[in-house]
Amino acid sequence: MSASAWFAVRAPLTPRRKLLLGIGSFVLPLLLWAAVSYVPWLWHPQVLVTSAGEVDYLEPGMRMDRALFADEVVAMQEAGKAPPQGTPANPVYLPAPHEVALAFYTAFTTAPEQKDGLWLHESLWQSMQVIFWGFVISSLVGVPLGILCGVYTPIARLNEPFIEFFRYLPAPAFGALAVAILGIHDGPKIAIIVIGTFFQQVLVIANTTRKLEFGLLEAALTLGTKRWKLLSRVVLPGILPELYRDQRVLLGWAWTYLIVAELIGTSSGITFFITQQARYQHFENVYAAIAMIGVIGLGIDLVLAWLGRRLFPWDRSQGKS
Repeated sequence: MSASAWFAVRAPLTPRRKLLLGIGSFVLPLLLWAAVSYVPWLWHPQVLVTSAGEVDYLEPGMRMDRALFADEVVAMQEAGKAPPQGTPANPVYLPAPHEVALAFYTAFTTAPEQKDGLWLHESLWQSMQVIFWGFVISSLVGVPLGILCGVYTPIARLNEPFIEFFRYLPAPAFGALAVAILGIHDGPKIAIIVIGTFFQQVLVIANTTRKLEFGLLEAALTLGTKRWKLLSRVVLPGILPELYRDQRVLLGWAWTYLIVAELIGTSSGITFFITQQARYQHFENVYAAIAMIGVIGLGIDLVLAWLGRRLFPWDRSQGKS
């Protein structure tokens, strides 16, 4: 197969090629991770001690820099003592793929070490509720306002300058204020999700609305369409497929604010699980939890994409990604 067939500009892909490239997008990073983890000479800047020999401060299971380990081996050999033994290893913060895969399974089957700790699925459920309510509240206000700004220039001029200013303010900066107003539980976390997505949402949806063919609006107004019907019968149906895609993208942004949001007030959700596991240096569980966030986010997006193809079969751009 020629290279030009794979790199044709904006050419549609066959289902087989789409599947192969989609699989490759996950396999290639996984292969790189496996190479770094399993090939001793590729990186492995440390040594995992298997036998301490006669070095007093070493214990089996410890990790130490290769240079320091080599110095200890030489020192013990020169002293006529038993040298330490070890195997090449990566730092503790980079577990191998099989360790993360095992942690991915055991996180759902092993009870938390802390008495008041939550299972991974319980932590994920808490986080998903924060995402859901934050995005719903943001959308209930942001979507109508964005449409109005896209249709009526005076409304856009009244709102968008301030929104443009506010969207550059980092949402986590409002954490202390959110706690003071909403308490220490889920309220401030939801507020951070709202702040992080609302202002972007208004601008993105307003821009999408402005892309609607102006001739449709002129024709509707010429026929005497009232303002409410203009929005509900012309504008909304005209932008619905694009609006749906915008919401998919914006939902992904909401997930990016999750970790910061859950650090505000009382610790909860997947962030609490990650910080607890990192505190005890169970980094395989940290990677497993992070991977789970990605799996859930991608799964939701794939379901929404499938639903979009069913809801808007006339939209050709649905099949291009």
